[in-house]
Amino acid sequence: MSLISHLQESSAFLILFVAIIGLMVGSFLNVVIYRLPKMMERSWLQQCAELKGESVETLPAFNIVTPRSTCPHCHHKIAYWENIPILSYLFLRGRCLECQVPISLRYPFVEIFTGILSGFVAWHFGFGVTMIAALIFVWALVALSAIDIDTQLLPDDITLPLMWLGLLYNIHGGFTDLHSAVIGAAAGYLSLWTIYWVFKLVTGKEGMGYGDF
Repeated sequence: MSLISHLQESSAFLILFVAIIGLMVGSFLNVVIYRLPKMMERSWLQQCAELKGESVETLPAFNIVTPRSTCPHCHHKIAYWENIPILSYLFLRGRCLECQVPISLRYPFVEIFTGILSGFVAWHFGFGVTMIAALIFVWALVALSAIDIDTQLLPDDITLPLMWLGLLYNIHGGFTDLHSAVIGAAAGYLSLWTIYWVFKLVTGKEGMGYGDF
């Protein structure tokens, strides 16, 4: 029996399989959560330098895949086996292999949380395109939530593609009809925009960032 057949016929196998995939995705999301804000900061600094007419320093490549992950304390290059979700954390006893500085609990938490949410999505939607769409949505929200907690930023690199993908998927009634999806997107934007301006007019302060709407 093929893997697809197993996933279609056994809900328990589907949930377990998707949960394991979720653990691996959670490990990748940890990279996104750490690196994307730094990538944005580098881009902003370069833009500011260009506007000031200053020379822009050529920096080493830094993106989601380059360079290899390192310990933030001793810069030990993390081997592939040190990135195995949960198991590597347990094997290393929650410490860097090189400098023995404790590894933040946030890393295994994101992996476990993403795995649990992924399994729940598989249980709720069952095998199919809707499950895949929901997984993408959930994974993006996990990354956005952690980045927001760390930096109070919601990167357009995630929010805008997520919005357009949601609208496109609902063209043929994925989660809801397209009319409801468009109304929902507009209502969500306008409600948060209204809250932002009411709060600013009353207090003279910005109560939320533009990434929230």
